[in-house]
Amino acid sequence: MVNIKNQWAIIIGGSQGLGLATAKQLASDGFHLLILHRDFRNDIPQIQSTFKSIEQQHGVQVLSFNKDALKDDTIRDIFDKISNAQLDIKILVHSLAKGNLNLLTGENALKSVDYKHTIYAMGINFYEWSKALIDSKRYLPETKLLAFTSEGNQKASKGYGAVSAAKVTLEAIMRQMALEFAPLGITSNCIQAGVTLTRSFEKIPNADKILDHTKNRNPFKRITKPEDVAKAVSLLVDDRANWINGCVIPVDGGEHIC
Repeated sequence: MVNIKNQWAIIIGGSQGLGLATAKQLASDGFHLLILHRDFRNDIPQIQSTFKSIEQQHGVQVLSFNKDALKDDTIRDIFDKISNAQLDIKILVHSLAKGNLNLLTGENALKSVDYKHTIYAMGINFYEWSKALIDSKRYLPETKLLAFTSEGNQKASKGYGAVSAAKVTLEAIMRQMALEFAPLGITSNCIQAGVTLTRSFEKIPNADKILDHTKNRNPFKRITKPEDVAKAVSLLVDDRANWINGCVIPVDGGEHIC
């Protein structure tokens, strides 16, 4: 295993859900964290307290920015800071959950612009951050690029149309990155997380029914926990996983086979 002293992980969307669980896990592995999140002002004190606790518990640095990760200015500003501080980036995890959950019919039916915004936020933005990392030249040998996808990449569910399209886009981008970034020593993969109870999931129409159905069909008769996914991230960023590239890896206890 490589010595990770002074190595950093960027987490896009790291204040809750899979992103926060990943932040805690990578900190326990010894990585310093640069976390992007977008939250209401009233929530910031609690979020900052959580980040401070991560620092104290694991002896790492945590730099956090409450900024819109979808804006070009934000990406430029963050990488200016990374370059000025000469941070060495080993991992980039994209965990944005920002998408439209309207149906295709009815008064508030999805519009083309809803698709475009969702596909950009949960798909194309992964490439934007990854490309900015490469352009900054602050990446290390055998850097890992990871993003979270879902079973909606193949299965239809009411209200999931725009997000489903975004996940398919995300995976196509990941595969292309896996091919074209490989000469730089960089791998790209997606984790297909099982149904996980997060704030974002709770917004999905019929979330309660989906949870019950998932518990019944999952071989282990439970839903996926954020920590399950975070542990898989820890495995994939280890140097022993350097030959895993261009994959969509289910982390769901076998849920996808049922």
